[in-house]
Amino acid sequence: MGDIRGGGLLHLDSSADRRGDSVTRALGGLFARSWRERYGDAGYRHRDLAAEPVPPLGSGFVSLGTRTERQGAVPLAKVAVLAEGADEEREWALTLPLVEEVRAAGTLLLGVPMYNFGVPAALKAWIDRVSFPGAYTDPDSGRSVLGRTRVVVVAACGGGYGPGTPREGCDFQVPYLRAFFGALGVPDEELHVVRAELTRAGDIAALAPFKDLAADSLAAARAAVAELAVRPYDRSAVGPHDRSAVRPHDRRPDAFHM
Repeated sequence: MGDIRGGGLLHLDSSADRRGDSVTRALGGLFARSWRERYGDAGYRHRDLAAEPVPPLGSGFVSLGTRTERQGAVPLAKVAVLAEGADEEREWALTLPLVEEVRAAGTLLLGVPMYNFGVPAALKAWIDRVSFPGAYTDPDSGRSVLGRTRVVVVAACGGGYGPGTPREGCDFQVPYLRAFFGALGVPDEELHVVRAELTRAGDIAALAPFKDLAADSLAAARAAVAELAVRPYDRSAVGPHDRSAVRPHDRRPDAFHM
C-alpha cells in the first residue's frame, strides 16, 4: 500500500438514484476504488447523503453561528462553550463531526448530478451544515486550513451546458461549487471538476441525435477520473497551493451568511 501523504479520502454521494444507474455514483466509485487499491481502507470515509440525509439547519445553528462570528476567530474546541440551550447544543452536535471530516480529509470527492440546473438538495444540506462560521479558519494566522486540500467533483448533467451551448447560462451546478469551495479557501489549482454531459441522450427523444457526443463525454470523464485517482498528491508538501499570502477576500474563508 502507498503512503497516504495526501491525507484521507472523504467520499460524498448525493444522487437520489441508488439503483445502479447513477453516472456520478459510477464515476465516484471508479475514483474511490482506485484510491483504495493504492492506499487501503484506513483513510477512506464514505457518506451517502441521499441515503442518510444531513438534517436541515435549525434556528439553534443560526443563533450559535451568529454568536461565534461576533467572538472573532474561535477554535472549534471552544464553540461548544458558546452554545446556549438544548437547541444550540443539538445543532453543534450535528455539525462538528461533519466539519471535522472535512478538515481531516486530504481529498474531498463529491458525486454531484445536476438537478433543476443546480445541485441536489441532499448536497446543499451538507454544504449548509459544514459552512459553520470560522470552521476552516486558523485562529492564529487567519488563513484557511483547507489551503492544501484537494477537491474532486464528479458531475453529470442530462443535457449539454458547456461553453457555446444554448443552455450555457443555466449551469448553476459547477459555478456554484467552484464559488463555494473557493470561499472556503480551496485553491483553484486543487479544485478538479470532471463532468459527463448529455447523460439522458438515450432516454429523451430530443437528445437522441447527441448519443455519440454523450458516449464521448462519458468516456472522457472516465479517463479523467482514472487519471486523477492515481495522480500523486502530497498534502504535506509546501507549494503554490499553500497560501502564505492571504488575499483580502480570503481572510474570512467561511461561506456562511445570515
